[in-house]
Amino acid sequence: MAKEGIHPNYRDVVFVDQSNGAQFIIRSTVSTKDSIKLDDGRELPLVKLETSSESHPFYTGTQKSVDSLGGRVEKFRNKFAGIVPKKA
Repeated sequence: MAKEGIHPNYRDVVFVDQSNGAQFIIRSTVSTKDSIKLDDGRELPLVKLETSSESHPFYTGTQKSVDSLGGRVEKFRNKFAGIVPKKA
């Protein structure tokens, strides 16, 4: 039997990605004052996220390579190619 008052409140929580509206229901102990009413009638705590795996470029495959940023890397190399650090 679990002791009352020593364990965090572990329950279903809705996480919403603000950039695209994707919702995830995950069990969590996170504290929040917001809540959301779901289509099935349940009212669950709500956590708003700026980005998630549904919108982050690393997970969506829209990540840009550093070498394909319009030649910025090459421009940097050309600009500082003649500068040689002084040896102590």
